Amino acid sequence: MSALPEGEGWSYWPAPAKLNLFLHITGRRADGYHALQTVFRLLDWGDTVGLRVRADRQIVRSGHGAADVPEHDDLLIRASKCLQKASNCSNGVDIVIEKRIPMGGGLGGGSSDAATVLVALNQLWGLDFDAERLATLGLRLGADVPVFVRGRNAWAEGIGEQLVPLDLPPAWYLLASPGVHAATAGLFQEPDLTRDAAPATISDFVNGAVLDNAFEPVLRRREPAVEAVFAALACIGKPRLTGSGSVCFVEFADRGSAEAALAALPPGLDVWLARGAERSPLLDAVEVFTVGASPSG
Repeated sequence: MSALPEGEGWSYWPAPAKLNLFLHITGRRADGYHALQTVFRLLDWGDTVGLRVRADRQIVRSGHGAADVPEHDDLLIRASKCLQKASNCSNGVDIVIEKRIPMGGGLGGGSSDAATVLVALNQLWGLDFDAERLATLGLRLGADVPVFVRGRNAWAEGIGEQLVPLDLPPAWYLLASPGVHAATAGLFQEPDLTRDAAPATISDFVNGAVLDNAFEPVLRRREPAVEAVFAALACIGKPRLTGSGSVCFVEFADRGSAEAALAALPPGLDVWLARGAERSPLLDAVEVFTVGASPSG
């Protein structure tokens, strides 16, 4: 049952998860950040953010888990304040969230939540910022926020913010969580992490030449639970790791194949299915809003 509040003034906006269909680290930049190459695949599954405009400039998050996150770490609040400051908007907002995306799983939950707040409040506050401006604001909050703001599957370079839209074939994914919170900063410090991969091209990806993730061998060595999930999924296909998190996935061409694979797995695994999106469901919600009907959960 949904924990989202009902009542006048609330609107509900999707915050989809993402997968990294491959991830390479190609070097280190002058600013100290690592240079990446990856492909972002958006999913038709994720969190739901509830928003209600206030007239007093206050930004208030409530609901389950809100008190457990310090305000300076809360991307929902930080995104709201970032947009409020950039626009000098006199409105505020009440925020609730229904979390489905596991933290530390590499599915981009926090970044997607932040992007949804930026995109939705742009509509609710009547700001008329374009996607470029919102993506620039989003980059201040996290490297993955721009891809969720733009809402398209993409080839990404830089720290993940240099995006080239990419048409991907239909696919379904079986996802498995080992219940491990993978801390990105710690993984980047691992001595055996490959940081000098040869640059790949979009053609390399399309041809299937690059499907690996630089963090996979590190996490499989560090976390027995991740290794156990890889072993379990190997009987239904080729498991891969997403992002710098712990969630593993197997890709299938259609829903039926994914469901058959799910049924073949032993009990006790935390697994679920999600459809690969052609574009973000957040863009669909914006379209619904602009024709006069608030999106609902």
